[in-house]
Amino acid sequence: MSTDGFADWVAEFEAEKERRARAGDPDWSQGATLPAAVWRSLQRFQVGEDGDGRNLISKADQAGDDTYATAVRLFVAEEQNHGRQLARLLAAGGVATLEGHWSDRIFVRFRRLLGMRLELMVLMIAELVAVEYYRTVRDRVADPLTREVTARILADERRHIPFHCRRLRHSIEELPAALRPVAILGWRLLLLAATLFVILDHGPALHALQVRRTRFLAGVMRSSTSVAAAMLGRHQARTAGAASRHPLSA
Repeated sequence: MSTDGFADWVAEFEAEKERRARAGDPDWSQGATLPAAVWRSLQRFQVGEDGDGRNLISKADQAGDDTYATAVRLFVAEEQNHGRQLARLLAAGGVATLEGHWSDRIFVRFRRLLGMRLELMVLMIAELVAVEYYRTVRDRVADPLTREVTARILADERRHIPFHCRRLRHSIEELPAALRPVAILGWRLLLLAATLFVILDHGPALHALQVRRTRFLAGVMRSSTSVAAAMLGRHQARTAGAASRHPLSA
């Protein structure tokens, strides 16, 4: 596959890794207090963030772009760090992590059946839902530690979306022109279905946070408009290091 190259993304991921090391972790000793429904919701998200990414890394290696494969490894490391931070947050609140969850098992098995293009499109769905979720938790809880942890994760998730958009734009360009909008329509319908599932599964947490389910759904679908345009090449996703210009940075 012909790409614009991912050296800038490797540089950004590595710079973020160094910045994160300098900043250090939040002060876990301050503890955390949240409604029980929000704790249960965070437990499930922690399971999803804690994967090893082997399947995605393997597909990136097979794609024949060593720079992209390096960037994918750095992306996976960031996601694993999210899982670690959420586990520490749960521990700070005296809440155990889950060994697994059926919804995550279904999601992972579905992704692994797909080729690189479709796996990334499904992964993009998870990223868009995660952005709305972490933004909601950050803005709706009073607990300082939870706000700090979710703000850190949210900043990473926002950066991941244009990273995946670049690869998907090239991948979708390989489809016949007439099929490209059809593929994006199918992706948005799958996003709608996935988001409906999330707001049902995490409904008690959204209620505890005083967020209407329709508002959460509208937020995800609104964000998907600019992402869909970027995947079709109609909107230029941000270059590395310019997150403030990305449509999801608000």
